[in-house]
Amino acid sequence: MISCRVLGPVELVVEGRPAPAELLWRKNLALLVYLARSPKRARSRDHLVGLLWGEKPESAARHSLSEAIRVLRKYVGADGLESEGDQVRLAPDAVELDADRFESLVAEEDWRGAAELAAGEFMEGFGVLGCSQFEDWLYAQRVGLRQQSVEALANRARQLLDGGQIREAAVLGQRALALEPTSELAAAAAMRSLAVGGDRAAALEMFDSFAARLEDELGIEPDVEIQALAERVRLERTWRLPQHVAAGVERGGESRRTPLLEREEELAELLGAWAASRDGGRATLGVIEGDPGTGKTRLAEEMVARARLDGAIVATTRAVEADLTAPWSGVLAVARGTPPDCPGLAAAPRAALAAFAAELPEWAERFGLDAGDGGPLPLARALTEVLRSLSAEQSMLVLVDDAHWLDRDSLLALGALLRDLEQAPLFFLLTAAPYAEPAELTELRARLGRELTGVVVRVSPLSAVGLRALARWALPTYSELELDRVARRVGTDSAGLPLLAVELLHAVALGLDLASTGGAWPAPLQTLDQTLPGDLPDAVVAAVRVGFRRLTSEAQAALAAAAVLGERVDASTLQRASGLDPDTLAAALDELEWGRWLSAESRGYSFVARIVRDVVAHDMLTAGQRQRILEAAAGA
Repeated sequence: MISCRVLGPVELVVEGRPAPAELLWRKNLALLVYLARSPKRARSRDHLVGLLWGEKPESAARHSLSEAIRVLRKYVGADGLESEGDQVRLAPDAVELDADRFESLVAEEDWRGAAELAAGEFMEGFGVLGCSQFEDWLYAQRVGLRQQSVEALANRARQLLDGGQIREAAVLGQRALALEPTSELAAAAAMRSLAVGGDRAAALEMFDSFAARLEDELGIEPDVEIQALAERVRLERTWRLPQHVAAGVERGGESRRTPLLEREEELAELLGAWAASRDGGRATLGVIEGDPGTGKTRLAEEMVARARLDGAIVATTRAVEADLTAPWSGVLAVARGTPPDCPGLAAAPRAALAAFAAELPEWAERFGLDAGDGGPLPLARALTEVLRSLSAEQSMLVLVDDAHWLDRDSLLALGALLRDLEQAPLFFLLTAAPYAEPAELTELRARLGRELTGVVVRVSPLSAVGLRALARWALPTYSELELDRVARRVGTDSAGLPLLAVELLHAVALGLDLASTGGAWPAPLQTLDQTLPGDLPDAVVAAVRVGFRRLTSEAQAALAAAAVLGERVDASTLQRASGLDPDTLAAALDELEWGRWLSAESRGYSFVARIVRDVVAHDMLTAGQRQRILEAAAGA
């Protein structure tokens, strides 16, 4: 059998060996591929003569065809090529083309397999001079297979993006765009991957180049959908980062912004539920459950990024332990976390707006309402009416991080809201630690599948395979043996928790020698939130130190203040405590958010991980420094 790769530069293999020179002669090769791609793998002699030897006298042309048939038969066998009468026919199993397999995979929507075969143009660089009919056929084949290749690559990029493999998705999106530079499908796939990966500038640069190319080559503008995608990317947050970060110097473990590993199934399940809610108009509850440090917030961030690119309204908030005893704090936090310029917000019932105006000064200022304007609704009902109005305009995702700290009233309101807005494209996404889950949240989850639509996914520590993949990403210059050693050590010190594993590998990338440190985690029967800094392995504490010292001095000052001042700190208090001017503090906070030290919401800033806050407060600062921060925060 002859195996022939025609997607990309042509390669022939005969019975597992490189093809002989005579089989690679241009017209012999053209005849072989043309027959293999013909209907029923057959053509008439007259047709083939006109296709490849039309410039010759008829007798000479027929002789050339007969000679080419002899060469092909020599390698496919007597049964592999029939030439009786006027017909020339290849047997079905005589030649195997990757293009045929590729088309079958596309028809089956096996995007992974099809993308692996989409290596380039059909018979890239090949042509037969003087054979215009063959060149026309070659052009038509290239156009058709190029379109299918773009479709395969773009759809595979979407699959990878939905599985959290952002860099791989971006590579495939850009491959698709290189194949067809005017393909909106390819441009959108590449832009989405870059935007989700945080490279907003590259996504916008790609769109601008794409739009200019359409104008120059076709005289048209991009369609409305991709223009809307570009506008959503343009409205994304602009990060103020230190020069070495903004310039993209940080690579691998030098960056604390890691790829999403071993969360592909969980992300796909959540995205499927989000798509059903968004497209089907159904209120849905999604719960990400896992112990502290397993990456619940990281997974939720992926959902938020995709919802924003889908054009959804996104409201985010994060609960802390103090919220547990603050009635309605969760409801008020969702209101505060709702973007003020959302379509439909001003159209909400005035009594609902008045309810929040009575509690939140920014709402009173925004809508010119007060507690007595129209008689405010109860807060639970007010939130339902506000979200009803918002979701009537466009789909909406509400994220509540660490929902196990939500107050009882807010959890009960959430259950009623999901019931009353059953037909709204509204997705509530909660992250929760099962060991701290209140009864109201347990009851809410129990209603899933019966009264409520939703999904629960659980995230666990990374496996040995996942830790090794993380180590390979963080330490790209390490040998296989070195990666095995560091992955085993990180697994011991971190118990597979992504939070601790990332800290360790980040520090190793910046020069920490794990061999000089000792200890292991976890302490018996303790979660990470129940762990004190002294219970952590020396390597983890050392890793936090390394990461802290890598920050700019301004970010160190802001992080130190946040660590001392408690669970959640507003920006004005941080400014007093750190001594930074507003612009400098804003840039420092951006650096800390980008590096996933702090999480921001409308009420202030909190540490992504409590244990890291404790290490910074107690290991990186002296008692005198802590006291001075407290005094500065109080205005002393």
